[in-house]
Amino acid sequence: MRMTLPLAHLLLTSFVLVLADPAGAGPVERAEDRPEPVPPEEYTLYDQVIQTKFLTSRTSLVMIERLTVTRLGPEERNPPDRAYFDENRFFEGRLEPDLVADFLLKTRRPFRLEAKFHFGVPYRFVSDGELEEPEVSLGPIPAEFSPTDLAQDAPPTIGILEFSRVGFNRREDQALIYVGDNRPDGSGAGLLVLLHRRGRVWTIVNTEVLWVARREE
Repeated sequence: MRMTLPLAHLLLTSFVLVLADPAGAGPVERAEDRPEPVPPEEYTLYDQVIQTKFLTSRTSLVMIERLTVTRLGPEERNPPDRAYFDENRFFEGRLEPDLVADFLLKTRRPFRLEAKFHFGVPYRFVSDGELEEPEVSLGPIPAEFSPTDLAQDAPPTIGILEFSRVGFNRREDQALIYVGDNRPDGSGAGLLVLLHRRGRVWTIVNTEVLWVARREE
């Protein structure tokens, strides 16, 4: 069938409009809107914090916020800056400047955590207050992990854990992580955790409590 010029022009215009306005074809997630993933090398340190600070022999499930935090507590309104660290003098003000600088740089925007945890207990991600569908089963327990590594002073229940990115010093033998524990009853706490590496093994050397919330009566 031979098209007249006006009809051909109309069809071409409609095609261009569909390409220019993809909303007509349904929502499309742009790649630039999706947060970048957390690098694989940081998960070993997350595992260490979870095992040491939160796991007990009764822990059967751990819930983790999908995106890393940009604020260190529920009362904070902005990402932390150098003045925040100078004012609070965490760890007696002995944190290396390059360690703090890397931590601050990585908390300016959220990153996406992925199913790369290996702390020996099933876990689920939480996004926008909703529990995601499970995408992992019981992770393999690391060879160096033993029951004595479980937290001796861990809370009886774990809320939803939220993490920052891991900050490193230039030698990559010191690391700094923020972890928050937000429980359904309104209680919880936020910790700043300092780790040190000897050889290939990371261990927690000190912890600062940034905030504590009591259970709502």
